[in-house]
Amino acid sequence: MSAPFDAIVIGAGHNGLTAAAYLARAGLSVVVVEQRDVIGGATVTEEFHPGFRVDTFAHRMGPFSPRVFEDLRLRTYGLEMVWPDPARVAMADGRALSLFRDPSQTAEAIRPFSSGDAARWPAFCRTVADAARLVDAVRQSQPPRLPDPGLRDLLRLAAIGLGLRRRGKRAMAETLRLLPMSLADLLDDWFESDVLKGAVAGAGLPGLMQGPRGAGTAYALLHHLAAGEAPGGVTLVRGGTGRAAEALAGAARAAGVEIRTSAPVERIGVRSDAAVEVVLAGGEVIPARRILSSADPKRTFLTLVGPEALDPAFVRQVRHIRMRGACAKVHLALGELPRFPGIGGGDAELRGAVMVAPGLDYLERAFDDAKYGGVSERPFLEAVIPTLTDPSLAPPGRHVMSILVQYAPYHLKAGAWEAARREALGDAVVAVLAEYAPNLPAAVLHRQVLTPLDLEQRLGLTEGNIFQGEMALDQLFFMRPVPGWARYGTPVRGLYLCGAGAHPGGGVTALPGYHAARAVLRDMSAS
Repeated sequence: MSAPFDAIVIGAGHNGLTAAAYLARAGLSVVVVEQRDVIGGATVTEEFHPGFRVDTFAHRMGPFSPRVFEDLRLRTYGLEMVWPDPARVAMADGRALSLFRDPSQTAEAIRPFSSGDAARWPAFCRTVADAARLVDAVRQSQPPRLPDPGLRDLLRLAAIGLGLRRRGKRAMAETLRLLPMSLADLLDDWFESDVLKGAVAGAGLPGLMQGPRGAGTAYALLHHLAAGEAPGGVTLVRGGTGRAAEALAGAARAAGVEIRTSAPVERIGVRSDAAVEVVLAGGEVIPARRILSSADPKRTFLTLVGPEALDPAFVRQVRHIRMRGACAKVHLALGELPRFPGIGGGDAELRGAVMVAPGLDYLERAFDDAKYGGVSERPFLEAVIPTLTDPSLAPPGRHVMSILVQYAPYHLKAGAWEAARREALGDAVVAVLAEYAPNLPAAVLHRQVLTPLDLEQRLGLTEGNIFQGEMALDQLFFMRPVPGWARYGTPVRGLYLCGAGAHPGGGVTALPGYHAARAVLRDMSAS
């Protein structure tokens, strides 16, 4: 048996690669083992039809950590982010509403729908920005040690509270009121236009098995805006999100990390309550002094470690993490660009996300279908056309469309995700988009449909949940993944979580990997 590595990282997604890069930069010997034959996890750009490449899973950034971007010098490894403007175009009733990064420009776009909403938009942006700053401060901070916080934990919490207090009593009260609200209550407080409310709600709903009237859904919007985006902002990657993984892998390899693909982990070896090795499918054993898993908590503890090595009370907590997958992906290879008569301004208007979310009632009805185990026939859609940012993703004159589909539940009331159900979902998506872009059906050269079951089988995401656990208030901060174990360490000594199932959660942010690496180094210095 070879000498043990200082650390093994399970999974070469963006969080696993981030953790590996930071640990190697601190002088540790690190190996990353990835089950697939490509790196990237959910941040991967692959060919799905000859000559056509698409972001197979995540098609936008989440918001990505500026600190990680600068620390790892990712620009030098080819990562180029793009901020389209308008960021989103929301379709409704033959018209389109564009959301720009400049609040005053968005206000003018809102005016034809409601002059009152146009007047209120700048103040809404300021209110949301105040709340998002608090969320960002929490995201950038490691969770406190509860129920027995140390002095450093108390000082960190006090700093967050003081930062909120400095914005004034009114801003503080508005922020505290906003956090537990539903998106519907928040938006009904501010606006009257259905299309505007649908557009903003749609920016916060992806990945949630909740409708806009679900309690606490306003937080999900803030999570996506925490890096300072205007409501509805979108960040893309030139060449696809796979470039983010490639850049992180470049930084990791430069620091000395070994990355092994086609290396699925069968189990994590535990002896004397400590993680000591990883056993690959086929029997190869890799010893290590510590192991970081970017797999979701259920897969990590219930499959790779095994319940027999854990306290029954902890196993019960893990089993009760809500993982309800709600999303599917549809990819279209197109012979021509979709033409949306309601959208003015030419191709530039289509460089961000095109949304089908005409109002809160539409979104809630789409959720109602999924809530009872059905697939929505009129789903919420978020589509991007990455070939407008990078034409090299398709043959000359051709295009790719990547569509996030919600609500398509993992658990179906009747039947299973067989081929016929998959194709019916693809038909429904194309039919809904064709109401706004009539030329779309005839332009489709090839179609790929990925269901929540596909996400589970291809990525190892339990129940196909794209965030490795629902982003609900009772599953965040010091309660993620479970209360008492939110500081990346686990009941198994030497085993850490570094994926989206840990704080601060999902999205292509790199923050779970960054925080997990810091936790490892913190524990090393304390021992």
